[in-house]
Amino acid sequence: MKFVELTVHTTTEASEIVADVMWNYTSYGVSISDIADVIALQKNKDGLYWDYMDDDLAESAGAQSGDVLVKCCVAADVAEETCREILRDIRDANERSGGEIPFGTLEDVKREVDGDEWRDVWKAHFRPIPLGRIVVVPEWIDYTPAPDERVVLLDSNMAFGTGEHETTSMCVELMQEYVTPDSVCIDVGCGSGILGISAVKLGAKKAYLTDIDTIAVASAKHNCELNGVADKTVVAHSNLLDDTEIQGDVMLANITGEILCLLAPSIPKNLKKDGVLILSGIIESRLDMVQDAYRAVGMEVVRKRRKGEWFALVLRHKGV
Repeated sequence: MKFVELTVHTTTEASEIVADVMWNYTSYGVSISDIADVIALQKNKDGLYWDYMDDDLAESAGAQSGDVLVKCCVAADVAEETCREILRDIRDANERSGGEIPFGTLEDVKREVDGDEWRDVWKAHFRPIPLGRIVVVPEWIDYTPAPDERVVLLDSNMAFGTGEHETTSMCVELMQEYVTPDSVCIDVGCGSGILGISAVKLGAKKAYLTDIDTIAVASAKHNCELNGVADKTVVAHSNLLDDTEIQGDVMLANITGEILCLLAPSIPKNLKKDGVLILSGIIESRLDMVQDAYRAVGMEVVRKRRKGEWFALVLRHKGV
C-alpha cells in the first residue's frame, strides 16, 4: 500500500502539539525526530555523556528551539486533502498559542513511501520510557523490568499518548503518590489509555477511561487488552461518565486549558469528596484561568508542578 509521508519542521516546545494534530488525521503512526531526545538519552544525571558524540551536538544540549521534524503517514488516495487539513490545524494551534510557544518555520515536505518502509521508520522512534515505578514500553520491544517496575505496553499506532510528552509524564508520576489498592480511577480524554492502564498497574482496583474520539477509544481498549487489565477497566466513548453512581478516588484529565475549563462544572460529579483531581496540558497563559474555573466549583489546588512549558495541578475539594 502506498502512503504519503508528511514532514513538518517545528521546535522541541511545539513538537508534541504538532504530533497531536497529526494523530487526529491518521491511524498509521506519528514520529518526532528531535536532537534533544538524542542528547537526553546520552546524558546522565551529573551532566556527563555516556557515549561519544559530535561536539556541536553536545554543545546544543541547552537549546530549546532547534529544528525538529514531526512526521506522519496518510493513505495516498486522501493525502492531498488530509495534509491540507493537518497543516491548517497546526497553523491554528500556532495562532492560539499567542506566541508563548515557538512553532518554528512550519515548513512542510511530502513524499510517497511504501507501507513497510514507513512502519520501520516509525517504530525506530520509540524506546522504553521510565516514569517512576511505571515504564512505558512499545509492545514490539522486549524489556525486562526491575523488581519494583510496572510495565505499561503500548501499541501506539492509533492514538496520542506515549509518555514522552511532559503533560503525560507529569500525570503518571503524580498519580503514583495517590493511587492505592482501594482506588477507583477515572481518566478523562484517555487517548491511548496510558493513564488508566498505569493506574491499574499501580494497584488501582478499577479504572474508567473516556474519550470523544473513536480512534482513541479503540486504541485504549486494545492497549487495555494488551496489558491484561481489560477486566479492571471500562472504556467509554463519551465526554465524561454519564453514570453519577461511579465515584473516583483519583481523576485525571490531560487535555488543554480551554477544554479543562469547559469540563470544570462536570468533573466533580464523578469525584469523591476526599478524592484527588490531577489536571495537565496547561500552558502558563492558561494557568490562572484553569485554577479559577476549578475554584469556582469547590476545588482547591494543593500542588502545582511544571515541566518545560507545561503545568500540572493536583486539586481536592475545599475543606478536605
